[in-house]
Amino acid sequence: MSIILIDNTVTFVKEKLEGAEAGHDWFHIERVWKLSLKIAENENVDSEVLQLGALLHDIADAKFHNGDETVALKISRDFLESQNVSEEMIEQVLFIIQNISFKNRGEVPENLSLELQIVQDADRLDAIGAIGIARTFNFGGFKNNLMYHPEILPKLGMTKEEYKKSEGTTINHFYEKLLLLKDLMNTETAKKIAAERHVFMLKFLEEFDREWQVQV
Repeated sequence: MSIILIDNTVTFVKEKLEGAEAGHDWFHIERVWKLSLKIAENENVDSEVLQLGALLHDIADAKFHNGDETVALKISRDFLESQNVSEEMIEQVLFIIQNISFKNRGEVPENLSLELQIVQDADRLDAIGAIGIARTFNFGGFKNNLMYHPEILPKLGMTKEEYKKSEGTTINHFYEKLLLLKDLMNTETAKKIAAERHVFMLKFLEEFDREWQVQV
C-alpha cells in the first residue's frame, strides 16, 4: 500500500473541504476514515481502495452542488489520475463514491464490494448517535429549517427525488432517515455500534418531546 498516496489524499481532501459545512467537513471525513479502518480490522479488504473511498466519499456532496452527483466523480478521478493510480483502482473508488448514499439505496447493484459496504457502514454510523444528532441540527441550521413543528409530519418512504427536495423539520429527519440506519448496516461490527447509537437517539428524542411539551 502506498502511504504517500494516502497522505497526499488526506492533504487534498483537507484543502478541498476547507470552509465546508461543519457536518460534511474534513472532520466528518476523518471520522469515517477511522471508522472504516476499525470495521475492517478483521475483514479481508483492499486497504488502499477502502481508505481512498472513505477519504473521497464526500469530496463534493451533491446537496451542495445543486444535486449534481457527477461532480464528486470528476474531482476524484482527476485527483487519482494525477497520482498515477491504476484505472482498475480508480473504478473501484468511484464505485464507492457513486453508491454510498442513503438516497441511492434503491439504485445500487447487487453484490457490493466489501470495501463499499464498510465505508457505507462508517458513513452511516457518523450520521447517528451523539455526532449524528449534532450534525443533523448543524445542517438544519445551515438550511434554516425548523427544528420541529407539531403539524408537519415525517414523510416516510420518499422517492430519491422527493428526498433530495425535502425541506422538512430537523426532528422529522430522524424518522425519515436516521432511525432507519441501524437496520441498514452491512457488517457485524457496524451493527453492534449502530445499536448503541440508535438507543442514544431514541433517548434524545424522548427528552426533546418532554421538554417541547414543557413537562418539567
